[in-house]
This record gives sequence, C-alpha cells and structure tokens, in this order.
Amino acid sequence: MSTQLLSVTIHYFALLREQRGTDSETRNIHGTTPRALYQELAASYNFTLPVDNIGVAVNDEFVALDCVLKDGDSVTFIPPVAGG
Repeated sequence: MSTQLLSVTIHYFALLREQRGTDSETRNIHGTTPRALYQELAASYNFTLPVDNIGVAVNDEFVALDCVLKDGDSVTFIPPVAGG
C-alpha cells in the first residue's frame, strides 16, 4: 500500500490559531482522516487540545473525525469556545 501525500488547505480558529500563529495554510499531509491530520499537526505545532475535543469541517460541512480526506479538501479545525 503506497502512502500518497494529499494537499489540503487547513483553517484554524481561536486557540489553535494562536498556537499555530496563522489562520490557514496549505500543506501536504500523510494523514487520510481529520483525526490523523490533527495528530500530525499537534506533533508539529505542540497543540494542547486533545483531538476528541476538536470539531472539524471538511469543505464547509461538519464531519466525523474519521471521515476520509481527499486531495484538495479544505479542512477547518474548531476548538471548543466559551460564550456568555
């Protein structure tokens, strides 16, 4: 089984944007699911939130962390936010 890299655009909000230092980037990734992608990013950027506390949207639709990503997808990670 070959491991082909996927090119995805990643969007960050709130704490993740602060920890990454940008609101978006395009990246070639090894992971094939949002869960695997987040774990890859967390290792690279020292994200402090556990993957199961993160919401995710792919191409502007909320999805499960284990959906399959495709080349060219837009992935948005949404941490929990407090409101009043």
